[in-house]
Amino acid sequence: MIQQLVAGIDIGGTNTTFGLVDESGRVLHKETVSTEHFPTPENLAAVVCGQIKKSFEPFAGQFELKGIGIGAPNGNYFKGTIEFAPNLKWKGVVPLAKLFSERLNCKTLLTNDANAAAIGEMLFGGAKGMNDFIFITLGTGLGSGIVANGEIIYGHDSFAGELGHIIVFPDGRLCGCGRYGCLETYCSATGIKRTYSDLLIGHHEEMDIGTVADAKYIYNKALAGDKNAIDAFNYTGDVLGLALANSVAYTSPEAIFLFGGLALAGDFIFKPTIESFERNLLSIYKNKIKILPSKLRENDAALLGAASLIWKA
Repeated sequence: MIQQLVAGIDIGGTNTTFGLVDESGRVLHKETVSTEHFPTPENLAAVVCGQIKKSFEPFAGQFELKGIGIGAPNGNYFKGTIEFAPNLKWKGVVPLAKLFSERLNCKTLLTNDANAAAIGEMLFGGAKGMNDFIFITLGTGLGSGIVANGEIIYGHDSFAGELGHIIVFPDGRLCGCGRYGCLETYCSATGIKRTYSDLLIGHHEEMDIGTVADAKYIYNKALAGDKNAIDAFNYTGDVLGLALANSVAYTSPEAIFLFGGLALAGDFIFKPTIESFERNLLSIYKNKIKILPSKLRENDAALLGAASLIWKA
């Protein structure tokens, strides 16, 4: 009996990762190319499709290619397009799903990377058996996917669920979207770096490396007992917990999963987030909703998320 594999593709501003994933979530093949090396999406599609065909050859007698799932910034699930993604050099509306389906002659689905990861959590991670949950990615920015009644919420135009761009402080920090005070400017790797720097400046302390390198640096400082680093995590969690408490009112999820580099800080981020979350919840929701770390494998999460689009379809 011929089994099936799915080609998963995760397109980022710096790198594109792709590979073959079976129905149990095993990654049988994985490669990475530099997105920046491809001046047009057609160039990328041609090279990646060629590599997928080549990687599939050893499995050809045993497997067939069920389809292609793509996770991408500003991905429109309904149209299969990437639309005005700020961190990609391809401008405007890019019909990416069509470029891949034409070359590999199989079903191709595309959505934004956070939505893809949310479906991956449902199929292969901690949300197995859950019909209602929220998935949050705490990386350079803050991405999110909202699952209700077993389905991703796309809205009428495929761009629902952008929790990173709810405004938590009017006239607050400038966001990459052009507005001020968006959640991701406070609750992300970039946001906590800004918070930590502000605390150092406010306390007239010098940064011992000249500039704060990244969230991992702040985590290591917190582990060493640095008060400013600990305060930065507490502030980040306080803001995040409030925003998540407000988001609960829309779909009443069973759980909220945190994923990404900032989520790896463990209790430094989870403890203040959960405390703020419970403190700000409407009473009918209190002590009902879990905030949990994602169970997706960090190195394969993007690939599993992309592939899950086809396995879930």
